[in-house]
Amino acid sequence: MPASPSPIQTQKARKGLDRLWHATRHSWAGLHCAWGETAFRQEAIAAAVLLPLALWVGRTWVETALLAGCVVLLLIAELLNTAVESAVNRVGPEWHAFSKRAKDVGSAAVLLALLLCAGIWATALYQRFLA
Repeated sequence: MPASPSPIQTQKARKGLDRLWHATRHSWAGLHCAWGETAFRQEAIAAAVLLPLALWVGRTWVETALLAGCVVLLLIAELLNTAVESAVNRVGPEWHAFSKRAKDVGSAAVLLALLLCAGIWATALYQRFLA
């Protein structure tokens, strides 16, 4: 007979809709925590404008999906960067080269996602209004 999960791993014992429900609650809690980060809040507000705008700017469903997808990708990158920063900060407040490296790489991921998003949107707006 398999051992019952430890109290730390109660999520592993959940099945079906109960597991889905609890996982969804954890995801919402993560979004709520991320809202406390200024960068995520700014990007989420921009996304609230850009996602509906993608429906108008995009001429085909592929263009619309690309415009919306790059915005969502930016939010995902910011969430992952926040997670890395939180984990590094949990280890300790002292400066360490590995901690700096982890934070810098997370920040670089956000920068690349931001540049990709800006490039896609700039190209789409140019094609829609100036070409």
